[in-house]
Amino acid sequence: MSDQLNPGDRSDAIALIANTLTRLGFLTTPSDLFDENLTQGVKAFQQERGLTSTGVINEITKRALEEARFKLGDRVLSFNPAALIRGDDVSNLQQRLIQLGFNCGKIDGVFGSKTEVAVKEFQKSVGVFVDGKCGPSTLIALMRLVKTVSGGAPGVLRESAKHAVRSPALANKVIVIDPSWGGEFTGESSNGVVESEIVFDLAQRLEGRLLALGVNVVLTRSAKNSPLEKERIETANSVNADLVIALKVDSYKNEKASGVATYYYGRDDKKIHSVVGERFANLMQREICARTDLLNCRTHAKSWDLLRLTVAPTVRVDLGYLSNPQDAKRLSDPAFRDQLAEAMIVAIQRLYLSAEDDAKTGTLRISDLRRAGIRN
Repeated sequence: MSDQLNPGDRSDAIALIANTLTRLGFLTTPSDLFDENLTQGVKAFQQERGLTSTGVINEITKRALEEARFKLGDRVLSFNPAALIRGDDVSNLQQRLIQLGFNCGKIDGVFGSKTEVAVKEFQKSVGVFVDGKCGPSTLIALMRLVKTVSGGAPGVLRESAKHAVRSPALANKVIVIDPSWGGEFTGESSNGVVESEIVFDLAQRLEGRLLALGVNVVLTRSAKNSPLEKERIETANSVNADLVIALKVDSYKNEKASGVATYYYGRDDKKIHSVVGERFANLMQREICARTDLLNCRTHAKSWDLLRLTVAPTVRVDLGYLSNPQDAKRLSDPAFRDQLAEAMIVAIQRLYLSAEDDAKTGTLRISDLRRAGIRN
């Protein structure tokens, strides 16, 4: 199942996917033919999972379908650094542990070291054998206790509290900037504007401004290299980042598509999201739209790996469409990229300001930060 599956194909791999979608309620009659019914079922699945709803069964969708196959209790869950267990059963385990007050970090569906520690703490508290594995005895204890617990959202409260104690000063914070290389799109507009060059230039403008504020800035790539997404996630996690900002320019077959959109980690089907990530996405979107004439395409919760597997609050900003002549013209203008950089800097600072120190969207200036004693 390594190659992309296309409409009209017929295979055992398609039959397996159709069976999974049927079991999940997205399809009524499974088949080994990639027909219109399967396309609509895939789109519905992608939308619920927080993926881009295209109907295309690419590697990301295949992996999500594989994870969706498992329900809590289907298998013993444990921490294996060489081959991490992923799946909806892990997400359900993490949700239940957090409900009971055991900190396993982000609900990402990956059984990592934090989840193992949380399982061990739970096992100690209920008097079952402590091995960090979620087997039958641990699962039974978990099910019994969860039924008696209601109210509250410890994970949300923990993330909010962690952010609230951070200083409003940006000095010494670590911010990772991830400029896209182009992805599935060729990355070049009809007038020669190249995505990888545009976003890297913007990343450098952001880097310069952040360095002046005393921020430790990490770029995930140079002007010439293009690390895999997995490597970029590892970079962000290895430096213990406070924030991660991914920069991208979109494209679409219809040149009328235009505007800016910002994404944060969340899954509506699981009712989970990053509180800080969502707030940061809203600030970023609002500041950019207030300071530029890019169309507001709003903020959206997604479960893309970059958002899901990065420990720090992470947003991805899609800064217009190269397939749209007006957006491409804007992005090719260095002065416009300066506007974008200023908007992003202010959004970053507003994230750390208390309510009484904050200002209306589009009104806060870099000079205001100096007067408030936030910038040297």
